[in-house]
Amino acid sequence: MINSAVLVLNQNYEPLNISRVRRAVALLLSGKAEVVENNSGVIRSPSYTLPIPSVIRLGYLVKRPSPQWKLTRRRVFLRDGYTCQYCGKQTRELTLDHVIPRHLGGEHTWENVVSACKTCNHRKAGRTPQQAGMKLLRKPFRPTISPSYFIHPFQTPPEWEKYLNGWGCSSAGRAPQWH
Repeated sequence: MINSAVLVLNQNYEPLNISRVRRAVALLLSGKAEVVENNSGVIRSPSYTLPIPSVIRLGYLVKRPSPQWKLTRRRVFLRDGYTCQYCGKQTRELTLDHVIPRHLGGEHTWENVVSACKTCNHRKAGRTPQQAGMKLLRKPFRPTISPSYFIHPFQTPPEWEKYLNGWGCSSAGRAPQWH
């Protein structure tokens, strides 16, 4: 019970984090948070009884920059739907291609990297798509993160749903959502 997951909401009810009951109780006892939803059990001490929280809300607004995905091969392939961005072939046999090659000043960023099949990558070689006479199906972009990125490994209790819906999370889609 003390190791159960607790959803931590910002003051504006935005999902911030998932903590354990022990940390949530410490926030409650210090007056930094309030209980929004309870679990079925209670924590007893000689001097008081405290319901086990399932969802807590901080009493102050936490300002933080929006998190960004790290640029990895797998995430580029996910963003592009395991599809070559030049010919449209769907395959698991993909390579990364820099739209503007690095030796021509292109950077290793979300906006310059796409999935390409081996054939298209070989055909494009170290040229720009225009020089190679090829066209991108979709312009590369930096995916945004929804709060589901920290919820993904957890089983979502039903009482969390009303706080997660609307923030890019739902019980049906616990995986990161690409916008």
